[in-house]
Amino acid sequence: MSVTDRPRPHHTAQAPAPAAVQAPAPAATRSARQVPAVWLALLATPLAASANSPVLILPEMADSLGIRTATATWLVTVFAWALAVGTPLMAGLLRRRGLGSTLRLGAALLLAGTAVVAVAPWLPLAMAGRAAQAMGGAGLVTAAMSLAGSVRRMGVITAGFGTLGAVGPLLGSAIAGAASWRASLTVGAVALLALPAVMRRADLSAPQRSTPFDGRGAALLALMATALVLIPRYPLPAVAISLVMAALLALHIRSNPTGFVPASLLRTRAFVLSAVLACTFATSYFTLLFTVPQLLRDRTDWSIATIGTGQLVALLTGSVLSMVLASASARMSRPRVLTILLTVGALAPLTAALTPWAPLLLLVATLAVFTTSAGQATLAVYATQAAPTAQRTTAIGLFNLCYQLGGAFGPAIAALITLGG
Repeated sequence: MSVTDRPRPHHTAQAPAPAAVQAPAPAATRSARQVPAVWLALLATPLAASANSPVLILPEMADSLGIRTATATWLVTVFAWALAVGTPLMAGLLRRRGLGSTLRLGAALLLAGTAVVAVAPWLPLAMAGRAAQAMGGAGLVTAAMSLAGSVRRMGVITAGFGTLGAVGPLLGSAIAGAASWRASLTVGAVALLALPAVMRRADLSAPQRSTPFDGRGAALLALMATALVLIPRYPLPAVAISLVMAALLALHIRSNPTGFVPASLLRTRAFVLSAVLACTFATSYFTLLFTVPQLLRDRTDWSIATIGTGQLVALLTGSVLSMVLASASARMSRPRVLTILLTVGALAPLTAALTPWAPLLLLVATLAVFTTSAGQATLAVYATQAAPTAQRTTAIGLFNLCYQLGGAFGPAIAALITLGG
């Protein structure tokens, strides 16, 4: 998810940008603005539906593969892992080899992974296919967000994530009922429909200069991300390994400050703040996404269908509102946008914890998805604008790694809450 070389500032014609950022945009950015946002959304957002499509059909998948339902959840875990690890790796590829290589590799992985999932008779092979799907999807998302160039266009993409993420479980269940569970895991391939239009309009030329690839830094970051994703399943060893990997990565960054994780980026306060907030908002959202239905079952006599429909409407409403804020943020000051995000982000868990009226929990879902979708749109642009120009593709990859980690932490926290209740 990166903003090819130079993202557009969040100011619009109604609010002129400072002179320092009014220099002519490079060719890549001029080309990026020619790709309609609807194609970028189609390229990126099917990944969200693909990630959530197994949620309601895990028992059917388990029966087909001859395994327990709990074991089948590895298909969800491996997808989250590959997405978290693949995002910064694809951003590194974009930085070194350009948009064309990233799109082609992402499409190839997505297509190959979908083909494997469609025929895999065993869980390990299906897991490999899901990992390839997630890696390929990460490449397409990285490319799409690199072409966004503004908060408003980024908002179209992230609102699409919220929308398709919300309908993903029901969509997967419907496809499984009409065809098979394997067909429901192929929805991510819809992104390939946008590929010709994006490649026709975007600048696919490779960078003129390429820095040496920091394989050690990439490996250490991938290992640390892997350990973090596994914390929900194996808390103590995963935490210990995460700390060791973090220490080794810190030492590596100190000796190689311009490597895969640039030291200058970590010293950029606005980038670090944006990444931390994105992780926090995502963790809160995914925690509430899994907690709210359980709370509604405990506090109401609603049927499962009613709860599912209510949450779907709430999530769709929040996604639409997030796009409104992303569009309006171009005319708002950055402190005001952050104040809105922090206020609404705090209201969501507080309402869930304190409300005496159960139906208000649906409002919690709206507030949570609004915060994370609008936050991802605005904070992604803030993070890349704050980064040194040469590090902007790397910045968006690391930013989205932080967001994906929130998606791994949230369900684990939800499990602790519901079990504790």
